[in-house]
Amino acid sequence: MTKSSAVLFILIFSLIFKLEELRAALVLVVLLIAGGLFMFTYKSTQFNVEGFALVLGASFIGGIRWTLTQILLQKAELGLQNPIDTMFHLQPLMFLGLFPLFAIFEGLHLSTSEKIFRFQDTGLLLRVLGSLFLGGILAFGLGFSEFLLVSRTSSLTLSIAGIFKEVCTLLLAAHLLGDQISLLNWLGFALCLSGISLHVALKALRSRGNQSPSQKPLFG
Repeated sequence: MTKSSAVLFILIFSLIFKLEELRAALVLVVLLIAGGLFMFTYKSTQFNVEGFALVLGASFIGGIRWTLTQILLQKAELGLQNPIDTMFHLQPLMFLGLFPLFAIFEGLHLSTSEKIFRFQDTGLLLRVLGSLFLGGILAFGLGFSEFLLVSRTSSLTLSIAGIFKEVCTLLLAAHLLGDQISLLNWLGFALCLSGISLHVALKALRSRGNQSPSQKPLFG
């Protein structure tokens, strides 16, 4: 539920950096999505202050990250419109930021694992390396698609697409794992989808409005 605040932070920073114009429709979209996701995932649970603070901090930093990424991708003089160029410059910094955490929490376990460094079964080693390679390819594709989406649209659109993914995940959990969904949850689901649909419609209307007569197709 706290994670749904990310879309609010992205909107705030987009307004601060003048990437988005303050419009009533845009605020309505964000409120519908954030409020709907809150209601859709609402359930009685034990509140943890530390966990709440960590997730809220992550949402805050994520809002800054994607807003600044949009500036990098859409500023022509920087020459980073191509997602590959952006990944080339940003991924090494991301690696350096994550490596200390990896070394602290997983380094010892990985270095003593019989599946990789202390392997005895070559077949098992190849399967593990294959899984790691496949995961790397999928992660590269995800990063590429995220940067491409931000370069063509906005960080707010990326956040809304991520929320749609979260909604699909929750629906699959309810269908496959038997999670119970209450009437309040279904109402939140409807509000969330309404906000997403409104955002798509507004984007389509704005794109059509910005299209000059000479660029319009001859048919249709």
